[in-house]
Amino acid sequence: MDKVRSTIRQFVRDWAVEGAVERAATYAPVLEAVERVYAGVGVRERGAVQILVPGAGLGRLAFEIAKAGFSSQGNEFSFFMLIASNYILNTVTEPNQITLYPWIHGSSNHVRAADQLAAVTVPDVAVRNAIPPTADFSMVAGDFLEVYGDPDQKGAWNAVVTCYFIDTAKNIFEYLRVIAHALADGGVWINLGPLLYHFEGMKNEMSVDLTLEEVKTAARSLGFVFEEESMMESTYTSNPNSMLKYRYNCAFWVARKMGGSEFTRSA
Repeated sequence: MDKVRSTIRQFVRDWAVEGAVERAATYAPVLEAVERVYAGVGVRERGAVQILVPGAGLGRLAFEIAKAGFSSQGNEFSFFMLIASNYILNTVTEPNQITLYPWIHGSSNHVRAADQLAAVTVPDVAVRNAIPPTADFSMVAGDFLEVYGDPDQKGAWNAVVTCYFIDTAKNIFEYLRVIAHALADGGVWINLGPLLYHFEGMKNEMSVDLTLEEVKTAARSLGFVFEEESMMESTYTSNPNSMLKYRYNCAFWVARKMGGSEFTRSA
């Protein structure tokens, strides 16, 4: 039941007007970075730029990247997220077609009864026919390490975008190696998120919990050069009317894998 509730809240984050502030704090900096990196690539040529979005959730970030003209592929492991993303991306035909009550299952930290019973409608945008014909958009089911650690994926991507993703690893070194493996030489890794390690303290589960400095050191050892670095605050699937909000101080960076690239080589 917890996974169902989490998925419903993810609808708010990704596809409701009520999630716009959260998306502005998390997705917007990533999308702006993509635009900066590929500022010299014309709209008609953007479809040749291959961008991977692991941990895509309900697909909004991958969708926005494709909507901007780039070829985008989201990857997701959660069966709940995959069913929901398929529904919103391939079945819903009109904006605000579906009504949800995302906060009704919890009774804590509501100011008034109306807040607990508040409805949201999704999606807040027209999804159908939003992707330019020159761009490809797809969602792939499966474990990130298995799918993109495959030899066929070596150097297949011009950019990897991770948003609230890298701390889902049991062993973050494996994530870093696969990101480096999948990226073409000269490709960029754009990241935004905290380090709330999902498997920390779980019985019978391995969890390699590095500090932010250690993550960056490990990335540099794999050939990444950090071109932009900053910290940004955001929430995650937060109820905007709740009396309780968790705020994350997220690490943002743009890092380039050493080498030349057709799309990212400096002039």
